[in-house]
Amino acid sequence: MKTLLAGTALALVAAAGGAQAESHMQDVSACLITKTDTNPFFVKMREGAQQAADELGISLNAYAGTVDGDHETQVDAIETCIANGASGILITASDTSAIVSAVEQARDAGLLVIALDTPLNPIDAADATFATDNFKAGELIGQWARAQLGDEAENAKIAMLDLGVSQPSVDVLRDQGFLTGFGIDVKDPNKWGDEDDPRIVGNDVTAGNEEGGRTAMENLLAKDPEINVVYTINEPAAAGAYEALKAIGRENDVLIVSIDGGCPGVANVADGIIGATSQQYPLDMARLGVEAIAQYAEDGTLPENTEGKDFYDTGVKLVTDKPVDGVESVSVEEGQNLCWG
Repeated sequence: MKTLLAGTALALVAAAGGAQAESHMQDVSACLITKTDTNPFFVKMREGAQQAADELGISLNAYAGTVDGDHETQVDAIETCIANGASGILITASDTSAIVSAVEQARDAGLLVIALDTPLNPIDAADATFATDNFKAGELIGQWARAQLGDEAENAKIAMLDLGVSQPSVDVLRDQGFLTGFGIDVKDPNKWGDEDDPRIVGNDVTAGNEEGGRTAMENLLAKDPEINVVYTINEPAAAGAYEALKAIGRENDVLIVSIDGGCPGVANVADGIIGATSQQYPLDMARLGVEAIAQYAEDGTLPENTEGKDFYDTGVKLVTDKPVDGVESVSVEEGQNLCWG
């Protein structure tokens, strides 16, 4: 495969010139299948996909599960895309293993399948993957949290607010990255919850939303009311955890870290609700995915993976106004300028 930079598909289409190229792109269609259509992360992903589709003259149909973890609705969406003769599918899978058979059906029918944000299991079940290095995203906030605590990191009481029970997934990568960054032995890196470090109070699941974050935080506080570090799968879960802590008057003495870097999440860092967050770029993921479908339709090639990785890394930055030595970060102001562009 040829190495092509982001936006090359646009240049290829423009260079083709004339009505023939325009007609060709009008025959190309894409499906975007996200975990939900309410999480701001996936809202922005849809915006990026639609923007790129409009620029390229590609038809785009968007589908989403009702909640994070709604596997069956995603399978139904894949079947609809096949029946409608789509050229390609972009998907953030709720169940990275169970979705593989439906993905195989799509590929056998001639559709290009690209995973966004969440690698499939196995990763080569998709034709390509455009994603954040989610392990690194977790590792950055783990390193930051440990540095913030200093010597007291050895006495930390950590709440792990995960996504759901489905493993392995992006959930596992973030969780295990955080613990590794904090200096904790993760045992089997392909699943969370098997660690035996006494600093971990426990794991609970949030479904990636505020209500789930609040309930999970309440459950873990009941187990140990002296929790002083909270890892959260994403910023909606972090907001819920904060509300649970605020209800017992502990919102100012617990360190909360998260991942996503959406504009509301970065605002929460500015307000001191979240100490630091790892920022992703879902708009870029979706844009690159649509461009890849156009590129593949044009010349049968795809962009190569990032060197040393089995996916195309769309980048991650730690956002905080409390930088620490040895952990690269950007300010909240820069994070606000970058958020989900």
